[in-house]
Amino acid sequence: MAGAGNDFVVIDNEADRIRDPADLARRVSTRALSVGADGLILVEPSSRASFRMRYYNADGSLGEFCGNGTRCAARFAFIEGIAEAIMTIETDAGIVEAEVGEDGQVTISLPPPEEFRAERPVTVGEMAVHGSSITVGVPHYVVFLREALWEQDIKPLGSAIRMHHDLQPKGSNVNFVLVRDEHSIEVRTYERGVEAETLACGSGVVASVAVSTLFGKVKPPVRVLTRSGITLEVSMTHTNGELRDVRLKGDARLVFRGTMTPETLEGFDPEWARNTTQAAAAT
Repeated sequence: MAGAGNDFVVIDNEADRIRDPADLARRVSTRALSVGADGLILVEPSSRASFRMRYYNADGSLGEFCGNGTRCAARFAFIEGIAEAIMTIETDAGIVEAEVGEDGQVTISLPPPEEFRAERPVTVGEMAVHGSSITVGVPHYVVFLREALWEQDIKPLGSAIRMHHDLQPKGSNVNFVLVRDEHSIEVRTYERGVEAETLACGSGVVASVAVSTLFGKVKPPVRVLTRSGITLEVSMTHTNGELRDVRLKGDARLVFRGTMTPETLEGFDPEWARNTTQAAAAT
């Protein structure tokens, strides 16, 4: 499945057949040698919600939350008869409400963003980067640009900020934001766990709108153009410096169904394929 360009392998794990999901995520997410994805989503039973979603990044790390992935999980559960069109989803970041529309668009309601720090500068080499940090299920760092968002190579700076010692122990997703007008922004995100720019990041889009709103740069609802060229919509209320009623709306595409063979997972080293230099140094 794909949500605004974030692609996922989604598996019905209600029977609890997957014993090592972290290893499965690393292998199945390896592009060109396996299915290829930004991560793995497991749909499982829940005593607290319509179902439970577990999300693993491409590097095998467990992600507390993924906005685009949650929309995909919601539509998957609806298609498979696991949940009704209006549902609740148990995630490691809390219970999320979701609604699947007849057009395949999915709206999720999120807990309010937390841990906002308006000024959180970091130093990269000899350059001082002035950004803000906020948590939308997972930590995000937001940097505003004045121009040339799409012409830049965000990987070097995104990687350096993502691993910056001031943002440890978890590190942070890094969002580069260009404000077009009070109801429109553009966002590119370097994602931890994937360790690359992805075509979209749902929680990063929400984080970018949240910070833009708190600074008075936009007024929700806000349309957000992502790297994939697909636009997501974020709405929230802003009262006395607090954000509430946060919603993210966008596509959740069922790209294909498949049966994995043993060759999907065997005969290659996912760490070597993903980062040869780092893997060689470890050996």
